[in-house]
Amino acid sequence: MGMQVYLAAKTPEEICDLFRQYMAAGDLEGLLSLYDAEAAFLNQASEVKHGHQQLASELGRLAQAKAQFQFKIVQIIRSGDTALMHTEWKVLSPEPMRVYAIEVARRGADGRWRWLIGDPFTVSRYMRFSDIKEA
Repeated sequence: MGMQVYLAAKTPEEICDLFRQYMAAGDLEGLLSLYDAEAAFLNQASEVKHGHQQLASELGRLAQAKAQFQFKIVQIIRSGDTALMHTEWKVLSPEPMRVYAIEVARRGADGRWRWLIGDPFTVSRYMRFSDIKEA
């Protein structure tokens, strides 16, 4: 039985589209293939999770629910094999949510782009607290 071969993100942008596809299919292994082995992910509770094993526990519930995501890439700043990504994500199901993610992607020696650092919750949390209306 051969190992599942997952599509390669040839650009940072493609990571988002593959994430959306794998999440909708409930494919946790596919999702993990989009993250660098050294990935660091800041979760909703502001805890940093490292590596595929800890990421699996973060993404597992959403994958099991086959969560429906939409995204809009706001900006990507590239320098060689590293990219800083700003992406607006909308979760349609199971629980509707909007987040503004800041992520660092890295191109590996195999040419695939993968997320190295993910921070999908901080900006949204900050914006809620700082959204003060002027009189």
